Amino acid sequence: MITALDHVQLAAPPGSEERLRAYYVDVLGMTEVPKPPGLARRGGCWFRAGAVQLHLGIEEDFRAARKAHPGLRVTGIDAYAARLESGGASVVWDSALPGHKRFYAQDPVGNRLEFLEPL
Repeated sequence: MITALDHVQLAAPPGSEERLRAYYVDVLGMTEVPKPPGLARRGGCWFRAGAVQLHLGIEEDFRAARKAHPGLRVTGIDAYAARLESGGASVVWDSALPGHKRFYAQDPVGNRLEFLEPL
């Protein structure tokens, strides 16, 4: 029986860790989680915000996830969108999901992220 979602993993190109840290920590407000030593050798970064974890793993033949994406529930979505925009991210609003206000953004390596708040 599945009881919870532990984390979502996205891919990133080699050498992108500093750009990822700047975005996920400084812009999104997440905290970096130290990777276990055996996994740290592989590169990449892990981030957490409350119970939500995103893992960015290094992939040699990297291609950004432009359709597949994590949906991240936020509070104060307008202020959060403004925060992303002030951090240099492009925000694209989408009203197609009933009962929610939401937008999409891309991380610095091009992965699609969805941010949503129930109305």
